[in-house]
Amino acid sequence: MLLIWIPLNSVISIGNFSFISSILVDQKQFNKYDVAFFRQFSAVANALDNVGARSHVNRMCLAADIALIESGTSGYLGQVTVYKKKVTECFECLPRKPQKTYPGCTIRNTPSEPVHCIVWAKHLFNQLFGETDADEEVSPDMADPELGEKANETGNVQRISTREWAKSCNYDSRKLFNKLFSEDIKYLHTMTDLWKKRNRPIALDWDELPDAVPGSSKQEEPRIKDQMLWSIKQCADIFCSSLVALKKKVDEGGPEIILTWDKDDDHCMDFVASVSNLRAHCFHIPLQSKFDVKAIAGNIVPAIATTNAVISGLLVLQLINVLKGDLTKCRTAWLNESAKGGKKMISSAQLEKPNPKCFVCSPLTPEVAVQVNLKTLTAKTLNDKILKEKLHMVQPDVVVNDGSGKIIISSDPDDMIDDMMEKLLSSFGIGGDSFLLCEDFFQHYKILLVLRQNDALNDQEFEFETDIDNLMTKQKEDVADEECQTEMDTDDFCETVSDNEEIQVSKVLKVSSPAKRKVPEDENGVLPSAKKARASAE
Repeated sequence: MLLIWIPLNSVISIGNFSFISSILVDQKQFNKYDVAFFRQFSAVANALDNVGARSHVNRMCLAADIALIESGTSGYLGQVTVYKKKVTECFECLPRKPQKTYPGCTIRNTPSEPVHCIVWAKHLFNQLFGETDADEEVSPDMADPELGEKANETGNVQRISTREWAKSCNYDSRKLFNKLFSEDIKYLHTMTDLWKKRNRPIALDWDELPDAVPGSSKQEEPRIKDQMLWSIKQCADIFCSSLVALKKKVDEGGPEIILTWDKDDDHCMDFVASVSNLRAHCFHIPLQSKFDVKAIAGNIVPAIATTNAVISGLLVLQLINVLKGDLTKCRTAWLNESAKGGKKMISSAQLEKPNPKCFVCSPLTPEVAVQVNLKTLTAKTLNDKILKEKLHMVQPDVVVNDGSGKIIISSDPDDMIDDMMEKLLSSFGIGGDSFLLCEDFFQHYKILLVLRQNDALNDQEFEFETDIDNLMTKQKEDVADEECQTEMDTDDFCETVSDNEEIQVSKVLKVSSPAKRKVPEDENGVLPSAKKARASAE
């Protein structure tokens, strides 16, 4: 049987094939798809759309000792490869550049690009309907370092949260509009130091919203509705209608319901597209169509049907070799944009051996060092942001590695006393350089976390000494001596899949002598040499 992971919302079984949606779901789903579940399959094919999900499937395949066929596409570019425990490298043997983030003060106070407004709009969605995070508060930030001596070190913690304010006015669309795009903008005007070298934002008046579409007289009307720009008045109307629809979902789901932003949900997309454009107008930033907002908000490179078809075919070819048990015939295959300059449309290379310093598939327990302030870091931050968000664990268990076996975090709720997650690490008797054994029994994966005290950490909660996106400092030197076979007959390769958020798509240059292994250079895993192809796809 073959297990195929796809970024959808359902499980479909057809004969000996099972198509399963993205595994970043709730705890019950995690427990359902355990190692025993994976072991019933002969191979796994990945068609996921984010690195976190891919990393989890990679670890489950390592634990179940079954082959993983990993693939991805980015516009006209594509890649397929095979991972097998103790035979080849795993998905996490190579570093992948993390998704780009932006300073909170830029998002809240001084946006200058469309992406800043889109991030702010997604934060607003979470504040109103999703899982709230104090770092995603959308109100003006008085802790902005640009305010100098006027900055308030406590930021907005003394102000009522956006969700509480929205509840107090029963999510009234007009009141929310006035607060977000009038009152808060006027409040920003009082931060005079921010506008010495910038244009001041303009506050919107609900009764005097411009109804003209910017540049509409100079552009032909797009054929696709979602590619049309909205006027500011249209944005306000769509903001109101989507707000009402999302509030209705919350009311129907009950008081504990939490919505998750989904780029494929019309109400979610309408909300973010309208809010981001209203914010952009306030800060003199060009407006974006719903189509463009979706591409930015969802980290999407438009899919090309022919690319997906070619990569799917290559995946099946690789699968045949895997099912035959002949991994020596498996290859890493790349689909190039064109065959210009003597290049082949499809090139391939031999599979790489396991990296002995990989923090996932190495037989040794790897050490990951992180600087923290034990007096301010809570067990919840350790669990949610370090172990789950950064190290992609699912159900971490953490004990102090000093022989005492003191539990800091447990995946068993019965072991966690009330408010245990809110405790500071210093309250557990941890001090100085401490070692925590962090193990995810679900993924059959563990690391030794080295905590180094740093009292100077003020603006950030932690800082990794070990570069988790390039954990092996000598990795490039280690693989530089290995031969990389680049041009192979097209009969010898096979592999494919599809990934939207952070796929690794790299090109192999034609060489006549051993060459250094390529590693991704940007947040999408696309090498500089491949960027032109990607741009043309867009």
